Amino acid sequence: MASDNIFKDEFIQNACYRMDESLRMIKICLDKLEETVVWQKPNASSNSIGNLILHLCGNITQYGIASLEGLEDNRNRDKEFETLSGYSKQELFLKLKETVEKAKASFSNTPENELIRKREVQGFKFSGIGNILHVVEHFSYHTGQIALWTKLLNNTGLGFYDGVNLNAKNKN
Repeated sequence: MASDNIFKDEFIQNACYRMDESLRMIKICLDKLEETVVWQKPNASSNSIGNLILHLCGNITQYGIASLEGLEDNRNRDKEFETLSGYSKQELFLKLKETVEKAKASFSNTPENELIRKREVQGFKFSGIGNILHVVEHFSYHTGQIALWTKLLNNTGLGFYDGVNLNAKNKN
C-alpha cells in the first residue's frame, strides 16, 4: 500500500503548506497594524482581528486537533467573540502559531484509517480528511478577512507576494 501513503503524504504536505501560508499572511498583517486597532471592530456586526484569531485557534483546535486525536472537545466558541482585549498582537500571533503547529503535527500523525473515519464536530459529520479540508479553508477564509481589514485600516497593499511573478503562465 505504498501508493496510498504517497497520496496521504501529498495531501498532508499541501494542507500544512496552506496553513503556513495563512499564518505568514496574518503575521504580515499584524506587523503592519498598530497595537490599538487589533481589538477594533469595523462595525457592530463584524469581528476584530483579535476575535478572528481567537476564533481560528478554537476552530483549528476543535476540528484539527481534538477531533483527529480523539481528545475532549473543550471549545468555548462564544468566548472567542465575547473577548474584547487581553492579548497583544504578539501574544495573539504566538497563540495562533502554536495552534497551527499542533494541528500540522496532528494532521501528519493521523493514521489513514482515522483520515477516512467519519466523526461529528459541531453537528457536522466529516471524515478526518473532511476536517482537515475544513480547517484549511476556514483558516484561509478568515485570513482574507484579516487582510481586508488591515488594508482598510492602513489604506495600503500588504505585499503578500512581493517578488513573485503572479502573471507567470502554467508549466506542465
